[in-house]
Amino acid sequence: MAAAARLGPVGEELALLEKALGLQSGYKYGAQGERQIPVLQTNNGPGLTGLITIASYLVKQAKKEQLLGSSAEEKAVVHQWLEYRVTQIGRQSSREDTRTVLKDLNVHLEDKVYLAGNSFTLADILMYYGLHHVMVDLTVQEKEIYLNVSRWFNHIQHYPGVRQHLTNVIFIKNRLYTNAH
Repeated sequence: MAAAARLGPVGEELALLEKALGLQSGYKYGAQGERQIPVLQTNNGPGLTGLITIASYLVKQAKKEQLLGSSAEEKAVVHQWLEYRVTQIGRQSSREDTRTVLKDLNVHLEDKVYLAGNSFTLADILMYYGLHHVMVDLTVQEKEIYLNVSRWFNHIQHYPGVRQHLTNVIFIKNRLYTNAH
């Protein structure tokens, strides 16, 4: 965990993922380049680089490949959301960037329980970890604006083993405002 902590938020996410997958935390992480891209040191040769690569490797080590998707289409959708996680979440430089991400997710989750449709996947886990700091800071009114994201986030944070030591984000059950006049 100490090596993961030095890597910052991504390192902490990998440590949380290890634990959520039921893996023994013996993995050694490093960072590469200015952006501190995570690197996993393996015993079998060169290190693995990048959040998606390392997370996928950990899922396979835990023998939980179903988290990567079951059909070819679902695997592609999971990978799509993992790419979105890496390219959009954590790179927001302004409040407007964060709002754009939340709007995108809110529209996508309108008719879905999970990011990849009807199955809980690695995309849900990593997106949850990546958005946790954003959701903690949202006001009750902002959580209502992004109602589908809030519903999804609340569901994922109660998924067994996912939240761990992260703060439980509170969502109210009754809407504060209605469209009725």
